Amino acid sequence: MTDPTLRALLSRRELHLRLESDLDDLPSDALDAPLRWVHSSDLLDPTPFLADDLLLLTTGTQFAPDAPRDTVTAYVSRLRTRGVRGLGFGTEVVRDGIPTHLIEACAAHGIPLFEVPYRTPFIAVARANAEAIAAQSYARRTWALDAQRAISLAALRPDGLGATVAELARQLDTWVGMFDAAGVLTQRHPVEAISPDVLASLTDEVGSVLRRGVRAGSTLDVAGTRFTLQTLGRGGHLRGAIVIAGGDLDLEGRGVVTSVIAMAGLALEQNVGLGRARGALRAGLVHSLLSDDPSLARRVSRELWGALPTPPVVVAVADVASARLDAAVDWLELAVTEHRGTLFHGRGPDGLVLVVGADDTATLRTFADLFDAAVGISLPAPYTAFAAAHAQAVTARRYGERGMPRTFGDVAARGILSQLDTDEARALAAARLAPLREHDAAGGQLLTTVRTWLENDARIDAAASALGIHRHTVRARVAQAQSLLGVDLSSFPARAELWAALVAAD
Repeated sequence: MTDPTLRALLSRRELHLRLESDLDDLPSDALDAPLRWVHSSDLLDPTPFLADDLLLLTTGTQFAPDAPRDTVTAYVSRLRTRGVRGLGFGTEVVRDGIPTHLIEACAAHGIPLFEVPYRTPFIAVARANAEAIAAQSYARRTWALDAQRAISLAALRPDGLGATVAELARQLDTWVGMFDAAGVLTQRHPVEAISPDVLASLTDEVGSVLRRGVRAGSTLDVAGTRFTLQTLGRGGHLRGAIVIAGGDLDLEGRGVVTSVIAMAGLALEQNVGLGRARGALRAGLVHSLLSDDPSLARRVSRELWGALPTPPVVVAVADVASARLDAAVDWLELAVTEHRGTLFHGRGPDGLVLVVGADDTATLRTFADLFDAAVGISLPAPYTAFAAAHAQAVTARRYGERGMPRTFGDVAARGILSQLDTDEARALAAARLAPLREHDAAGGQLLTTVRTWLENDARIDAAASALGIHRHTVRARVAQAQSLLGVDLSSFPARAELWAALVAAD
């Protein structure tokens, strides 16, 4: 196939064209830039009627025999500004050779200048370029059909998505990668074509696009390398993205990529139904584990996903935003596939349940960070104590922050009273302490006195010293508080309940 370029035209012996320009005066790609058309004009300013990437032919009738240098230079400057790729001068029509001023002006502006002899009609040059354009177009359409056929056959292989990505990379002769809904690179070809640093930056960029949850086709510039990105799936339910290294694709190239995106998107959407069935089965196994009998879960898991994590295990309960739940489950499924026997997950009554070995909490922290999830983690436990471990994880999650898992050990270290940090406990505490607050609103100090008294083990002298008042004053205030509350503060249960109310109120 001959590309439509000036170099191709100059190589056509039947045209008898001769390059007048010195190659040293031309840009390196001057002869190889694509030509959209060949046009002829003898206007002094033909630029209003020209298109970009065009080859202009002229007989020079617009120039008088004594045309000054400035006129010719201005003419060539206008052609350069308009994007003319080259200028052909038809000799022996108006004059025998090419004007010296024109040769110098073309050299100064880097425009290729060539001679079209009298025996070569301009229409022959235009027809030769049109034939090259038609041949190139036919070749590209043929390539596109062959490429789509090869990609369709690749999609029928056992590893359909992986084979499709590899075939697309071969057809485009560039690097192609497929990312899952979590922004994890799952397929790439050729494997080593992208440096680790560029790949890490690209993964960050793709993850950012997928987290927005909006369908997109965009161009990314990562560390000096250009990539084309196209998301897969519906808006709000993205299934991943295909990324292609390199510059812009032509019409045929975009058509091939579009067919791959359609096939990949369909395959991923079809997997959704299977995913729902798989999720329902996993949820049933979680409920089975909550009965502290792992026999059913062990048997089913071994058949489908590999053995359950080796005990002792930690149980985690995660709260993931609904918009990112599908991506989170996809990430977990991929982790189960890649590291069989190290992770189990499923829907539970209080959120997404994750089970890993006692020494593998790094997986849980990575999950929390990737999906901005609130995660609570239990203490290590055998499967026969799964329900208790699950309860610990639920408790720990209540005190965690999104992206920052909290372990039950951390919560337990704060003591039982730390569990009073709930809206319900604060409401009960406010009602219990209301008589003291109402009294103090008029200028009393009962609440402060009672708190200090309890902090000092209900010792009158120690509380008086801490408050800087007489011990009889402390005794009188405690007695008054006892009367307002309607309790006997000489008993330990009453004191414990009052202290719990003070802690909850804080």
